[in-house]
Amino acid sequence: MMKTIYKYILIAILFSGCAEKLKIKEINVSDYGIVPNTKKNFTKEINELIYNLNDEPVTILFPKGRYDFYPHSLYFRPYYETNTYDLNPKRLAILIEKKKNITIDAQGSDFIYHDHIQPFTVDNSENISIKNVNIDWDQPLTAEAEVIEADSTHILVKIDKKQFPYAVHDKGITFAADDWEAEWRLSGGSWLIEFNKKHIIPAATGDFGAVNGDLDNVYYSETSPGIVLMKGNFTKLPSVGNYLIMRHSTRDHSGILLYHSKNTNLENINVYHTSGLGILSQYCENIKMEKVNMIPNPHKNRYLSGHDDGLHFMGCKGEIVINYCDSQGLMDDPINIHGTYVPVTEKLNDNTLKCRYAHDMSCGLIWAKKGDSIGFIDKKTLNPIGVGVVSKFTPLNSEKFHLEFQNKIPEILSNEYSLENLSCTPNVIITNCFVGSNRARGFLISTPGKVLVENNIFETSGSAILIAGDANYWYESGAVKDITIRNNEFRSSCNSSPYQFCEAVISIYPEIPHADPLNPYHKNIKIINNSFNPSDYPILYAKSVNGLIFKGNSITRSYDFKPWHLNKHNFLLDACKNVEISKNKIDKDVLGKNGLLKSMQKDELIQVQSELKIEMEDDHQ
Repeated sequence: MMKTIYKYILIAILFSGCAEKLKIKEINVSDYGIVPNTKKNFTKEINELIYNLNDEPVTILFPKGRYDFYPHSLYFRPYYETNTYDLNPKRLAILIEKKKNITIDAQGSDFIYHDHIQPFTVDNSENISIKNVNIDWDQPLTAEAEVIEADSTHILVKIDKKQFPYAVHDKGITFAADDWEAEWRLSGGSWLIEFNKKHIIPAATGDFGAVNGDLDNVYYSETSPGIVLMKGNFTKLPSVGNYLIMRHSTRDHSGILLYHSKNTNLENINVYHTSGLGILSQYCENIKMEKVNMIPNPHKNRYLSGHDDGLHFMGCKGEIVINYCDSQGLMDDPINIHGTYVPVTEKLNDNTLKCRYAHDMSCGLIWAKKGDSIGFIDKKTLNPIGVGVVSKFTPLNSEKFHLEFQNKIPEILSNEYSLENLSCTPNVIITNCFVGSNRARGFLISTPGKVLVENNIFETSGSAILIAGDANYWYESGAVKDITIRNNEFRSSCNSSPYQFCEAVISIYPEIPHADPLNPYHKNIKIINNSFNPSDYPILYAKSVNGLIFKGNSITRSYDFKPWHLNKHNFLLDACKNVEISKNKIDKDVLGKNGLLKSMQKDELIQVQSELKIEMEDDHQ
């Protein structure tokens, strides 16, 4: 008995010693003069605190309150951020650079930013967590206006001058705050969007525009403080009571930049506004996001959240896990996961290629490193012709670089080919997210890693899910190899307005100039046990897929919106192989109950349920 007692005492002593070693140091920022609710600029103080940390695990605690951050010249750094305009140096508010084992816990605080600035930057760091924080601006970098009156000769709007300070002149509106100013005037197309009071983008807007007419000859005036009159000849109008989003600034800073970092965790974060991409993860490994929301501030009657994409991942690897993350009011896609194709400009010798960044918003990337596997891609078909291993990556300038390989590269390589970094391809899990009404699409997924999209709700204005890939325009890679879309709800607003690549509720649309029916680009896409509630015909558009299953889904018709799409087929399959459409529950009033096959044989549809009428493209010639 005594031996047993001594045994448990010894175990307790050992565990208490381990617990002491594992105890994480805590730092209260108030001990460093960083106190809430003062409106003082704390950019310098918080960065000095972080700079002086070693790699010992530490939690930085912010007592709950408001903290303000303004640009400070000590924290200007050049960063080439993908899908962002090359405006350098970037202005950084909180920089975590070459650090390990840091947790920032804001304990529900409001971090308020001023001017064009990047709220958080995590650069070449490891084991970093940021949690319990609200990111916002008092005076956002994009304005909003409530529509008071609208007819063919005038539009009258109400603008909150406190949130969106402005001055009116004959040709437009000048918005200004802090040290910036920007011009705005009415424009056509999808950059001028409107939301109704339920935060839904009205149907048949998008690329059709919210306002149309002679927009070059509109006369602007202020009839009383906060009331702006726009007189002209209008052929399309916003609805009275809706809110116009008046985009006047460029995408120049991310809300949070995760840059060449590993094992990053974001938790309980509300991003109420950004001046560019919401959260950009660029060449990172292993990212977890839990309850990270890109939404308008509900306490300030706002309808816009992020200026562009919400959660944007480029060139990442390892595991990306996104859970319970909501989005609403974005000016672009809530989640975008891709790599970057780069075109070959010249074969210099048997081992070396000269390449360039094809898109102006992908310049300056650290595109490869020694040991990376690189795919050689035919630009016309997007088919790979081989793989090489990098021995050296040499930037020439922000637009061009040399890439040397360990072994001899294919003789055929020329400027008709692009390259894909196969080492920078993550596995992805996206679960339990609400995708509200945003300009454009929902999830954009282009990775050959294993992907699961499960238990999400979509209310997108365009396609809910886009699986793309192209080496000719945006240069976003790559081909999917294993994706499961399961137990999701696709509500009636999905694909209710036109946007680029939005051919159906789920649009599989790689940009392939010459799709090869015998060797499709995408592989193994399973769409199972989801619910669809379309008002229109197109449910699934698929181009160049080998192994496509659409099974066990429920399709019920909605009457919320008028059908508008030129495609009058539920399923349009182009250059696909091994397709199954089976065991779906399709209500009797669903439009179409049909499919169209293009550039493929009917026997490639290996299983199809009997109530669907399948047509061949030749039938429509």
